[in-house]
Amino acid sequence: MKTFTKPFTQQEPIPEAAIARAVEVMRTGRLHRYNTLGDEPSETALLESELAAYLDVPYCLTCASGGYALHVALRSVGAGPGDAVLCNSFTLSPVPGAIDNAGCRPVLVETGPDYKIDIADLAAKAEASGAGFLLLSHMRGHIADMDSIVAVCRDHNLVLIEDCAHTLGARWNGRMSGSFGAVACYSTQTYKHLNSGEGGFLATADAEIMARAVIHSGSYMLYGRHIAAPDESVFRDIRLETPNYSGRMDNLRAAILREQLHHLDDNCARWNRLHGVLEQGFRALPGIEIPARPQHEQYVGSSIQFSLPGFPEQAVRAFIGACAERGVEIKWFGDEEPRAFTSRFDSWRYIDPAVDLPATRRVLAGLCDMRVPLTFDEQDCRLIVDVVGEVLEEVRPIRQASEGAA
Repeated sequence: MKTFTKPFTQQEPIPEAAIARAVEVMRTGRLHRYNTLGDEPSETALLESELAAYLDVPYCLTCASGGYALHVALRSVGAGPGDAVLCNSFTLSPVPGAIDNAGCRPVLVETGPDYKIDIADLAAKAEASGAGFLLLSHMRGHIADMDSIVAVCRDHNLVLIEDCAHTLGARWNGRMSGSFGAVACYSTQTYKHLNSGEGGFLATADAEIMARAVIHSGSYMLYGRHIAAPDESVFRDIRLETPNYSGRMDNLRAAILREQLHHLDDNCARWNRLHGVLEQGFRALPGIEIPARPQHEQYVGSSIQFSLPGFPEQAVRAFIGACAERGVEIKWFGDEEPRAFTSRFDSWRYIDPAVDLPATRRVLAGLCDMRVPLTFDEQDCRLIVDVVGEVLEEVRPIRQASEGAA
């Protein structure tokens, strides 16, 4: 019986250059982003300019978290109390949470068998709800057909906000994830592609959206100290009519992130190599299905998802439990009980407990999710495949007995 011993939550160490810069910042005591001397740019302002250059957009704002960035993005594009906002039903809870935080009403859209938002249901819900906004989550790095998404948004006058928490460095048809909507939001929480513990940022090419976001973030009247922001003239009226929500990033976290950004593309390539080993191995195992990804989708494989089609609940639970006993940590998005970071749409009861999404329920019933830490190597990934294969054989009698009883 094979077992796996490495933790699935262990990140690589912060680069030494980032640690050194963070120590320098701490020695100054100037952690607040606006606590600078003269015209000296802050670490946060420098990080914003570097992120904007990487994303090839003019404007970027760093925030206290990815969820805060989503909230500010919604408010900055004009979403407000009572407005309907369409979003994925397969996503993480901070996404509908950000909609609720903006005073808006989440309208959940069905999920397709490829784990992405169902575009036909999106169009139907846009028509039926009268929503003016779509908060599109590229959940677990799965990028929907963005050409079709943009067409639906155009046809139904939807303002598109992209949640790119899992797609920093990814592309659709050669175009950077996050470049399709009015504004894009990213996370730098520990398990994302850049690691500051907590943190996030938003990016846009729209000067007024960025000006509102900067004021919302808590710039007071110090917006002139931003580098990747519009000219001060854009702020003239916006500054007086935009509330301060105080969700800035600090200089310490910015210092930790700047060096990591230099290694991002290399890390994305490393993730994809590990993901490729896992995907090839899992596809060869009887009982597992992995949707084919379109050629236009250049994803970052920092996690992997697969389905157990036809597995009754008892068999899925046995599979998840047996993998855990052997050291392979797999999350199940079909569990009716929220666990750790995973929860099913019907556990977000502040939305509408009467709403049911049968297509999404079918997809989630056997949907498994596994992190791919960069602390693993290809040999580790092959061992994980072996463990999963053995567990599938172990639970086969449970699956067959359940099917027979049905």
